[in-house]
Amino acid sequence: MSGALEATDVLRRNNVVELGNPAGRPLVFAHGFGCSQEAWHRVAPQFTDDYRVILFDHVGSGGSDIAAYDRGKYDSLHGYAGDILEIVENLDLHDVVFIGHSVSGMMGVLAANRDPSRFGALVLLGPSPRYINTGDYIGGFEQADIDGLLDALDANYLGWSAAMAPLIMGVPEVPDLGDELTASFCSTDPSIARHFAHVTFLSDNRADLAEVSVPTLILQAKDDIIAPEVVGQYVHDQVAGSSYALIDAYGHCANLSGPDEVTRQIKAFLT
Repeated sequence: MSGALEATDVLRRNNVVELGNPAGRPLVFAHGFGCSQEAWHRVAPQFTDDYRVILFDHVGSGGSDIAAYDRGKYDSLHGYAGDILEIVENLDLHDVVFIGHSVSGMMGVLAANRDPSRFGALVLLGPSPRYINTGDYIGGFEQADIDGLLDALDANYLGWSAAMAPLIMGVPEVPDLGDELTASFCSTDPSIARHFAHVTFLSDNRADLAEVSVPTLILQAKDDIIAPEVVGQYVHDQVAGSSYALIDAYGHCANLSGPDEVTRQIKAFLT
């Protein structure tokens, strides 16, 4: 009974939702900063005929149990990776295809490195192992840029969200997408969002890439101001045997701006 209760707690904590074919290969979709599982609403349904689709919210986002948010646990991406492993273990999933957007890509890398027996593949959409330039490494931002971004976010999270979301989306000709991302950002508890942002933009997971042992696909969109092409190429170079695709989609949220292209690339990789 205690095991069943524990499983229920884990699944409720992360608002886990299952769709699709229960006998199919499991696909676990993970959302990025400021979003929720709704970020996959244009992609995930395209897999439900053949795959077992699992969606969830990181603690502090979407419909998760906000009371379970522990600043100590989530002071690094390892806390989120631990949640991913608990979900996978409680659902007893094997040969998992983990599909992570943005910072969730690195969470998936950490989870798969800790227990590769559960994972069959990784799909990383717009990943970045480090956002700040250092030495020969180009992450896309100088330290001062990130400091300014975090200061602005700390001072006025809602104002920052309204200003930044359309730029992050990167498709000004479709303002509804910018509005959708703004609404997602603004629905997140500001104090949790600020902490999550600090953890995200100050992380450095470059050394973890060399430890990846499962087949990996890196999907890189054009004109991504958060994770530019040079970063996606770096991830590809560091993950042995990985596949890389510069896709016909724009901005940092290609799961929203180019869902059909993202879906096509994932299906081609899996088949």
